[in-house]
Amino acid sequence: MISVDEALAACLALTRALPVEEVALADAGGRVLAAPVVARRDQPPFAASAMDGYALCATEVAPGAVFDVIGEAPAGRAWDGSVGPGQAVRIFTGAPMPAGTDRVVIQEDVTRTGGQITLNTDLDPGPYVRPAGADFTAGARIDAPRRLSPAGIALAAAMNAPRLTVTRRPEVALIATGDELVVPGETPRTDQIVASNIYGLKALIEAEGGRARVMPIARDRPAALAQVLRLAVGADLIVTIGGASVGDHDLVAQVAAGEGMDRAFYKVAMRPGKPLMAGRMGKAALLGLPGNPVSALVCGHVFLVPMLRAFLGLPGRARTRRQARLAQDLPANGPREHYMRAMLDPSGDLPAITAFDRQDSALLTVMAGADALLLRPPGDGKRTAGEIVQYLPLGPGPA
Repeated sequence: MISVDEALAACLALTRALPVEEVALADAGGRVLAAPVVARRDQPPFAASAMDGYALCATEVAPGAVFDVIGEAPAGRAWDGSVGPGQAVRIFTGAPMPAGTDRVVIQEDVTRTGGQITLNTDLDPGPYVRPAGADFTAGARIDAPRRLSPAGIALAAAMNAPRLTVTRRPEVALIATGDELVVPGETPRTDQIVASNIYGLKALIEAEGGRARVMPIARDRPAALAQVLRLAVGADLIVTIGGASVGDHDLVAQVAAGEGMDRAFYKVAMRPGKPLMAGRMGKAALLGLPGNPVSALVCGHVFLVPMLRAFLGLPGRARTRRQARLAQDLPANGPREHYMRAMLDPSGDLPAITAFDRQDSALLTVMAGADALLLRPPGDGKRTAGEIVQYLPLGPGPA
């Protein structure tokens, strides 16, 4: 058995940054940027009004001052002229400031009578002008690699980039193994169960930017498993579920070796998830996950997610561990790193974390109710409420 850190390093060594492709800006949300975006112009490209009101010369602003309104400047249509002493232009948010003006008096601070305005006595200080280039200037960059958030997409659009260079999505072939499995919607025999792991892992892969191909369930016969493995040709990563333990019917290691797999390791000192395996099969990396539902998902968060991020060109490393304050006493941990399903309470200086009483690796109800994995190092002693501990978040986010 090797440590979690050693296993993750071996898994990451099986990955490579995938080729890049160009996509339309509208299709780039959530993708990983592979080449910088460079702004083609200043933003805003001109001094612009930040409010609806009247544009005039700031040195003339005084309570009770009267101005002639000589024009109007809506957004998208600049007023073509120059504003002189005692003059103002009606202006709307986002419109270019007319020549001769450097202040906007908001419409609530004036009284208009016909073609004139009179400034009120309790004037807002203003100036309500966004300088040219206040957000960014031509040549500003969005550096790569980075995952494109909604705000990042908006920024690229403002930089006038209609197409972006992104890393190709990793193709992941998902193979569930076992005679005991049927797909959701089928009627299981009394000695069968519904396959669940594959669908949870598919959702995890797609949330991280991969493409998941659900392969036919591989039955517990070498020929059947070999046939499904061959169907996975072209995948960047093959993920098997179950069949990686030591029972007489656990065939993944045996069959994968026969198909040319070069195994990197087998068994990790963690719980849940001890019977984990990884290696290379041709051009694809192979990750063999345990069959217990919670074990498969926990290993997905610990190993599969970092592998997907490395394929996407993001830094190849363990997920960032966060800190929380323990809300309960915990007994000493055993010799394996323990990933306890837990709940977070975000109130307080640090979130409070509570581990579920039941930690059986078959309990999907507990896993579905958890929003964190509380980390217990190997041989960790007793812990008391109030101590600081580390956890991995299970919800969406960059961690």
